[in-house]
Amino acid sequence: MGLKIRLARAGAKKRPYYHIVVADSRAPRDGRFIEKLGSYNPMLPAEHAERVRLFEDRIMHWLTEGAIATDRVARFLGKAGLTKMPTWNEQPKQSAPKKKAQERAKAAAAAAAS
Repeated sequence: MGLKIRLARAGAKKRPYYHIVVADSRAPRDGRFIEKLGSYNPMLPAEHAERVRLFEDRIMHWLTEGAIATDRVARFLGKAGLTKMPTWNEQPKQSAPKKKAQERAKAAAAAAAS
């Protein structure tokens, strides 16, 4: 059974609120979970103390049991100092211009330089 520490959405339409939970990786996003480990309220300002609440002792327990945090939760844990801050690629390769567009850009740059 693969365990994930992830977000489970709650709250009303257009008013998101998330619970940070540990769940089986096969369980649905808002479905069955094992334990609630905190909460995340994106409607609050970034510097607000209640934006991200973490139950640190329980999170550390589940990390030692083999639970893996998702990208967003890993970022929360990194900011709280519970784990190493994950690395982020600034630009995904998928959104980079394709081969022909890169060739056209090189040709345009060469024409502008001369």
